Amino acid sequence: MKVLIIGNGAREHALAWKAASSYHSPDLFIAPGNAGTADLGQNIAIESEDIEGLLEFAVGESIDLTIVGPEGPLAGGIVDRFNACSMPVFGPTKMAARIESSKAFAKEVMRVADVPTARASVYTDYESAVGHIYSTEPPFVVKADGLAAGKGVLIAHDQESARNAAHSMFVDRAFGAAGSTVLIEEWMEGQEVSVFAFVDGEYVSELVVACDYKRVFDNDLGPNTGGMGSYSPPPFWDEDLDETIRSKIVQPVASQMASIGCPFRGILYGGIMLTQDGPRVFEFNCRMGDPEAQVVLPRLETDLLDIVLATLDGRLSECRVEWSPNPWVGVVLASEGYPGTYGTGMAISGIPLNTDDKVIFHAGTSIDDGRTVTSGGRVLTAAARGTDIADARRRAYDVANEIEFANAYFRTDIAASI
Repeated sequence: MKVLIIGNGAREHALAWKAASSYHSPDLFIAPGNAGTADLGQNIAIESEDIEGLLEFAVGESIDLTIVGPEGPLAGGIVDRFNACSMPVFGPTKMAARIESSKAFAKEVMRVADVPTARASVYTDYESAVGHIYSTEPPFVVKADGLAAGKGVLIAHDQESARNAAHSMFVDRAFGAAGSTVLIEEWMEGQEVSVFAFVDGEYVSELVVACDYKRVFDNDLGPNTGGMGSYSPPPFWDEDLDETIRSKIVQPVASQMASIGCPFRGILYGGIMLTQDGPRVFEFNCRMGDPEAQVVLPRLETDLLDIVLATLDGRLSECRVEWSPNPWVGVVLASEGYPGTYGTGMAISGIPLNTDDKVIFHAGTSIDDGRTVTSGGRVLTAAARGTDIADARRRAYDVANEIEFANAYFRTDIAASI
């Protein structure tokens, strides 16, 4: 089986790593990949947003299965193009990917499906948004409707900050077209969890959950990032909570999307806030998370390619998706300055060999003259398994401390006090 994995981050490395262990013994191609994926298959110098280039490669190479990692090409319609050419591809169509690419669409789906979520007002002009802000009590969450690389959500604790956030989106165009429509949501408090399920249109697989850390500095300080670490499973997760979220959130959304003619096929990711009033959704994504993939996929006991093929064939209900109870913790090593300005091209040393209970997932890395060097803000994830969260955390930090590159930085409080 020839398998093409699209993307170049740690999520895609984790997907390739898990696929490589399949009994199907796939020949792996990763586009564009990174220094880590090069050890698992052949990196292909085609960017993940180059849908036509990827399709041409897949057809020319007679690829049997394509797995799309990031949200950009999904929102851009890569699944539709591959389907039109009868090339098997795992991920939602452009219409279904709107569950992430349009927060207003996601809110409407949840409203009709009676899914608990934050109250929100949707605006397409600055003046109307400001009018709402000054007629409502803070705090607010101001969100760009479209994809903004995880940076289009601004928390405002007073009206002036909310006005400035709306101005940055509508007037300054800080997020480009993604900010042409803006949502102003109520503030919610509680534990955040990332919930994942494979969905084949209507059937929802067994859930898996992780908790991530979005702020760049310890104690959840500093700007938001793509994620600085994660752990799975959280000790508070139990069967009752699992059933509540499955029956009141994930399944109703899958059913509603199918009923309106855009069935979701792929990995559905719900960002859930566990409030005093119960679980409530703050976002949906149309793909696996990063850094959550790095602690979730090591727990997957069912063959990944079997799950993907069953999803595409509409027989996911026949494939039990099993998750190991053993906890994993992942610590992201970043370049100092991320998520702002940072340097690249620093040589990386001390990367240990992967074992059954520790894995280094590459993100912003490349090969330069035979050396592994940094090429992005988030560089690596050191992931480790333990007997409990504390043990997994200790092992992950042991691994992280072995790795060296100039201006390396990581948070020291991932999974602390759990």
